[in-house]
Amino acid sequence: MRISTIVICAFVIGGALALAGCGHRLVARNGESTVTVFPDENTFLKLTNLKKQGGAIGGMVGGLIEGGTTKQVDNNTPVRVVSSDDRGAQIEVTDGEFKGLNGFVPKDNVEFQIPF
Repeated sequence: MRISTIVICAFVIGGALALAGCGHRLVARNGESTVTVFPDENTFLKLTNLKKQGGAIGGMVGGLIEGGTTKQVDNNTPVRVVSSDDRGAQIEVTDGEFKGLNGFVPKDNVEFQIPF
C-alpha cells in the first residue's frame, strides 16, 4: 500500500512540473503577422462595437482610436494568461520586444503551447 501511494504522488508531482513548463502564445489570424493587444477588455468591447455600429465613419474612428490605445505584438510571442473568459484573455508578454506588457486579447488569438 505504501508503494502505490508513492507512485501516485510521483505521477502527480511529475504532471504538475510538466504543466508548469507549458505556456501560451499569441497567434495571428487571417494572414496577419501581428496580434492586437488591447489595454483591457472594456476597450476591446468598446472598439469592437464602435466598428460594428458606426458604418464607414465609425470604422475609421474606431481604427484611429485603436491605433492609439493598442499594441501590435508579433505572432508566436509567448505569454502568460492572467485570467480568461468567453471573450478572451488578460495576458502578460513573457518574452520578446514587449516583455512585461499586460493587456487583453480575443480568445482566437491565444493558443496553448507545449514547449517540447
